[in-house]
Amino acid sequence: MAHTSNFLFICLLALATLHGIHAVEYIVNNRATTTPGGIRFRNELGAEYTKQRMAAASEFIWRIFQQNTPAERINRQQVILFVDQESKYIAYVVNNEIHVHDDYIQGIKGDIKWDFNGVLFHEMVHIWQNGMGKAPGELIEGIADYVRLKANYIPGHWVKPGGGDRWNQGYDVTARFLDYCNSLRNGFVAELNKKLKDGYTDRYFVDLLGKTVDQLWKDYKAKFPN
Repeated sequence: MAHTSNFLFICLLALATLHGIHAVEYIVNNRATTTPGGIRFRNELGAEYTKQRMAAASEFIWRIFQQNTPAERINRQQVILFVDQESKYIAYVVNNEIHVHDDYIQGIKGDIKWDFNGVLFHEMVHIWQNGMGKAPGELIEGIADYVRLKANYIPGHWVKPGGGDRWNQGYDVTARFLDYCNSLRNGFVAELNKKLKDGYTDRYFVDLLGKTVDQLWKDYKAKFPN
């Protein structure tokens, strides 16, 4: 009986150690504590809430990308969010860091948590997606907005389905197009993301959907006349 108990203890300890190796630590650092945006972040969002939403975003993204085990994901032990001053962007990502501009926080109208989560989910995609620095930026941003779309954080200014001038226009236009492509083959975006490890070629659309990306764009525009 004692031998069995010791064996179970060792197994549980090994599992806990393994979990610890793959666990992601989420850190929030408000570096704008005296600005209106930094104060609003502290009072209406806060570090603990933000860390919870970072973890929730990661889980959601992994499901979208069909990355069911840590071995299938980019290896990041920490993800850090900074609230910063003096940035020309609403938010941006560098390696494992998300930087959010305090002026953006200050200027949010309506539901601050809903708006913030939309930006957060988009930026968290950049933390986990393949192809950063290898694939065209318009596609990278389109995939990030695709995840935002699937999470139901769609701003009112987004184009409707069928909107846009070209498939690789980026952001909401490309997100809507990718959503159409995913409707043709469930898991298309996940498979595309896997391929982006090796860079990008238009051939991926033919490989996955049997049509050129230009033909798919024509089909998409025909389905959603705008």
